Amino acid sequence: MAAKDLLSQAMAPAYRVVNGLVVVAVFMVVSLWLSGNGTNAGAFDLARILVPDEARHIVWQNGLGTADANREPASSQSADQDFLASSYSKSRIDRQSGELSVKKQTVALLTPSVGHAQIKPISHLTDQIPTSKIDPQALDTNLMGSIQNQRAVADFFEKKYSLDRTKIEEYVSNAVVIAKEANIDPVLLLAVISVESNFNPNTKSTAGAEGLMQVMTSVHKDKYALYGGTSDAVKPEVNIRVGAYILKYLIASAGSLRNGLKFYVGAANAEDDGGYADKVMAERRRIIGLCQPASSNKLTLNGKDLRS
Repeated sequence: MAAKDLLSQAMAPAYRVVNGLVVVAVFMVVSLWLSGNGTNAGAFDLARILVPDEARHIVWQNGLGTADANREPASSQSADQDFLASSYSKSRIDRQSGELSVKKQTVALLTPSVGHAQIKPISHLTDQIPTSKIDPQALDTNLMGSIQNQRAVADFFEKKYSLDRTKIEEYVSNAVVIAKEANIDPVLLLAVISVESNFNPNTKSTAGAEGLMQVMTSVHKDKYALYGGTSDAVKPEVNIRVGAYILKYLIASAGSLRNGLKFYVGAANAEDDGGYADKVMAERRRIIGLCQPASSNKLTLNGKDLRS
């Protein structure tokens, strides 16, 4: 017994050190996970793998909500507005209504009123997705930055689906604004909208997918809460925002644009997606072709055309 007591006393400092290291390690992993700084190195990635990003957002939102509940109403509103103002430097806060407008765009729009709409952006979610995890094909190449290209795309879809001109210009403008807001390619958003709904916002699948981007409303109720609930799920400015976030998140999670599209159509666990990704990529190429000047591949010799 005496020997055991002596051994216990001798090992006590070592036990304390080990326990301390375990506590510190747990604290560091939790801190790194909560910080979610988006680097692709070491413990940060380990922390992201342990628990998904969306769970971290919930922790932050609940924490902020608890803190706000203990504040004076006036100071809470002011703090929220100051936080939003610092987070979205290109946005405008209406101090009277507390509404956050979409980011003010330097790009011209077919429907300028879309850029001035008083609607909260989806950036609080999309900004959490590291750009380094996004397939470069899904990033904006600024092809839709000119009115000329926007008009060419609107002409194409107006004829393809016999759409009302005013509506198609509104949808194209929304895609451009939301793509800038979410840091994703508007060409990709338009290609997904074309394949998913043929630009009909009232389309609803038997599975419950709704709107231009055919978002599963019942599955994504939490994201629609920002816009007053699912009653506005089919509104283009709301549906495209939620769809853009989901698409970007899935591309980052799946590791590539094609795999992200496979996840988006709900075929993550299937051998193939029934050609969905091919359809979207083909439509994407058509839109890119509309936005790029036609290049001639002809060579001439003595006035005659030669083909390589």
